[in-house]
Amino acid sequence: MFAATIRHHEGVFYVICEYLNVPGKSSGVLFTTTNPFDDACWSNPVTFTPNKIDPDLFWDSDGKVYTATQGIQLQELNLTTGALGPAIPLWNGTGGVWPEGPHIYKRPDGYYYLMIAEGGTAEDHAITIARSKSLTGPYTPHPRNPILTNRGSQEYFQTVGHGDLFQDPRGNWWGMALATRSGPAYKSYPMGREAVLFPVAWKDGDWPVLQPVRGEMEGWPLPAPTRDVPGDGPFNGDPDVYDFKEVGGALPRNLVHWRVPREGAFAVTRKGLKVVLGRSSLSGVPGGSEPAAKAVSFVARRQTHSLFRFNVDLEFAPRAEGQEAGVTAFLTQAANIQLGVVLVGGELSFRFNASGKITTSAVPKKWVGEKVRLEIEMTTPSEYTFAASRAGDEKSRVVLGKASAELLSGGSGSFVGTLLGVYATCNGAGSGLDCPKGTPDAYFGRWRYTGIAQYISETEKVAEKGGKSKPGSDR
Repeated sequence: MFAATIRHHEGVFYVICEYLNVPGKSSGVLFTTTNPFDDACWSNPVTFTPNKIDPDLFWDSDGKVYTATQGIQLQELNLTTGALGPAIPLWNGTGGVWPEGPHIYKRPDGYYYLMIAEGGTAEDHAITIARSKSLTGPYTPHPRNPILTNRGSQEYFQTVGHGDLFQDPRGNWWGMALATRSGPAYKSYPMGREAVLFPVAWKDGDWPVLQPVRGEMEGWPLPAPTRDVPGDGPFNGDPDVYDFKEVGGALPRNLVHWRVPREGAFAVTRKGLKVVLGRSSLSGVPGGSEPAAKAVSFVARRQTHSLFRFNVDLEFAPRAEGQEAGVTAFLTQAANIQLGVVLVGGELSFRFNASGKITTSAVPKKWVGEKVRLEIEMTTPSEYTFAASRAGDEKSRVVLGKASAELLSGGSGSFVGTLLGVYATCNGAGSGLDCPKGTPDAYFGRWRYTGIAQYISETEKVAEKGGKSKPGSDR
């Protein structure tokens, strides 16, 4: 699911989106709530069958509701039944590939403004806009489109595009868009496309003026930081400090899975987070149509910093060849980096796997039978370092592998960013969903993620506690 649109209308929040690659089915979904912070308040989806992707949601002054989609086309939408009216072509854009991500705004000047994305999702990504006195057009493009892009520039933030606009409680306009911290080389961007915020000036009768996306921007005053907000779960910038000591407790809300895990694969126990080994490896073995290929024993959090440190303690005693548990930096099943504890030739070993390039080394004899601390770290935004130590013994730390962040930047992967987490697998042994009888479980404890800094240019970074610094400094 990509490109959800969020709207608030007459006290109700709406989220509209669709599933990709399900032709002929009701792949569009529309959820509503009056309290977005309460899971129980969200509705079941109203489903609809769109012809294109990236559905927008727009209420006209006559009360009718419309969805605009890739193309760019408009259809009336019944919010109760999901019924769609005939598709009406609106605008082909300015000639860039993939005109998509439309959003419609009606202004007091009587104009309908139609803002879209063009140029694809890579270096040519851009935002363009047109307006009309009629919802169905014809639309006149801005004379100086695109109104926002970093294409053809040397800026650190690239692929800027696919935006939306909104007003804060003071009436100030802002924009959100997608961008990557890749620089013009566009090779290393392990966090994928991130959401960026920028100020917008929009006077009645004029076109909106969007401030270019940079590492530092000036604009309207931001609200005072506060944690006095509804809901639960961690804040995005908070470190993870999870010990998994509440037996039977739920997993933290910022942890996610890849595919739907099998029932009972994860549980908080007296020994920590129990992960039942699954037949599927992170690369999709055994693959095929077997159910096991869809049930990966893997749980993770998103990488949210250019520089970070992630580590977790593992208690695991494999009994057969191929039984493995460890940590991973994961983009997709075709693009991931792993450090696992595994039985190889009857010997307890570390196995470092960088998208198929594997090195193996024996676990030190003194460590056997003890908890092992596995670590993923980035001290530069272009390289991952994987290390291990005896739990609680920092002096025993040994680096077991390094890998370029380019492995987790597009290519065979996707643009949604890297996950950091833990996995457990018997690497295809057994049948169906089950590993062989007697396969031990893996237990993880002392889960820690600490953000260190964000790069805002090729040479400048902002430390997590504030303040700019140069690469290599302690800040």
